[in-house]
Amino acid sequence: MNKGEQRCRRDYFLTSANPLNSSAKSSYGKLTMPRRPRMYLPGYPYHVVQRGNNREACFLSTDNYQSYLAFLAQSLARYDTQLHAYVLMTNHVHLLLTPSTVDGISKTMKDLASRYAYALNKTHNRSGTIWEGRHKASIVQADSYLLSCYRYIELNPVAAGMITKPEEYRWSSYGVNAWGDYSS
Repeated sequence: MNKGEQRCRRDYFLTSANPLNSSAKSSYGKLTMPRRPRMYLPGYPYHVVQRGNNREACFLSTDNYQSYLAFLAQSLARYDTQLHAYVLMTNHVHLLLTPSTVDGISKTMKDLASRYAYALNKTHNRSGTIWEGRHKASIVQADSYLLSCYRYIELNPVAAGMITKPEEYRWSSYGVNAWGDYSS
């Protein structure tokens, strides 16, 4: 096969005339690749961050925070994922999670994000996305970093200047982890 034939084959492969490419087209007519599934090591903790779209508020009322926590508890149970620490900031969320399966965090976050977005949009008579893409996650390998991660997550409202002491912020796991207070 000469170079001209190779070029023609390559060009055919990349065109919409090739039936193999019809499902790989985006709405803009360019080839797209499907997202690769995220795989997590079971039994290892991950620092997960989910940001609001355009860094806008994700929580518009106290009821929204409560709904998110209820959906979080349901998603964690459904996909057998452990929660160690959390903070719900105005425009983003930090979670410290340990999955029991390779897709536990992905399924938990997808379920949580879609259920919460649906509820928020319905409650506030709005439409559209709430979240800025998919969650970000970083593995926490060292025990010393694990404690730093707890601190970072639970002290986030203090660092943001929202409060002066972490126990003043209602929407974090600080009360449970620091004082064993399960009432918050």
